[in-house]
Order: sequence, then C-alpha cells, then structure tokens
Amino acid sequence: MGLFNPASVTVNNPTSSTSTPSSVSSSTTSITILASNSSRKGGTIWNKSTANLYIEFGATASTSAFVAILAAGGYYEIPFYYTGAISGIWDAVNGNALVRELT
Repeated sequence: MGLFNPASVTVNNPTSSTSTPSSVSSSTTSITILASNSSRKGGTIWNKSTANLYIEFGATASTSAFVAILAAGGYYEIPFYYTGAISGIWDAVNGNALVRELT
C-alpha cells in the first residue's frame, strides 16, 4: 500500500462575493426561510423576535423536528455546501428573521 502524501491534496475553499439580505416574518406554521439554491455558499439567520425559532433543513419545520433552536436574538450560520431548502417555525408570532444568503 502506498503512503499518503498530503502535499498532493488540493483544497478549494468556497468563496462568496454576493450577500443577499431578506426578512422573514414570524409564523407559528412552518414557512420557508430560504428556498433551495444550488449557488448558495453559506448564509446566516438572526432571530429578531422574543420567541424561539426552530430551524429545519427541508420543506417543513416543527417544534419537535428541527436542526437548531434560535432563542430570542439567536444567530445561526448555515453550513457551507448546504444548498437545500431551509424552513422555520416560531413558538409565538412576533418579530422576524433577518437572513443573509451568500452566493
């Protein structure tokens, strides 16, 4: 078996030159925070609400099936390379989510 040579590995880090801001009003039913986007490099979500925001990768978020809970004022960075839909649901209606999509 050959030896692994780390000098032969090329790493291409994703870079972004565009940030698209949006605002999503809070809802106690599942809503789209970001639509699927094959050009997405990353993104951020800031919960500008006094209620908890439950984030889910995919079309439907619930308070029992989620990737992360953002407490009031919470911040979340979307993992690089995730390009699918992101949904959310709040446990009360007030405020919004401030979203940035990096492409």
